[in-house]
Amino acid sequence: MSDTEILQLLESVHDPEIPSLSIEDLGVLRSARVSDDDTVEVVITPTYSGCPAMDVIEADIKKCLTSNGFRNVLVITQLAPAWTTEWLTEKGREILKKSGIAPPSRCGTASFSENRIIECPMCDSKSVELLSQFGTTACKALYRCQTCLEPFDYFKCH
Repeated sequence: MSDTEILQLLESVHDPEIPSLSIEDLGVLRSARVSDDDTVEVVITPTYSGCPAMDVIEADIKKCLTSNGFRNVLVITQLAPAWTTEWLTEKGREILKKSGIAPPSRCGTASFSENRIIECPMCDSKSVELLSQFGTTACKALYRCQTCLEPFDYFKCH
């Protein structure tokens, strides 16, 4: 099986904190290859060091590949370079929005406190207010739309 086919199998592995989002679309899945001894080596990078979802993601990768006939699966957690929201795919950004989570704006080098254009994922209004720098997970902030009044998570820039 080719590396590309392995990556296609891994499209079925999703982030446990945002189940609609695959680890590929999240940018956590960095590479996958079959070594000379038929071990599948998968490299993942956590969204932040200490992310509690990584153990579940590793187990799901192993389950996915072993259920598809691979006996030896090695999951390597790579911390450098550090994960960035720039690694989210366009498909991933669309999935976040459809899930009611505002995707990160193109972040560049701006800090969290700088003004960003954040749109409500429900009505696309740019009239939003920060409620808390911490949302349902550490990588999100909680906002409220001043147009439709709905609260929503914003996936922070990293």
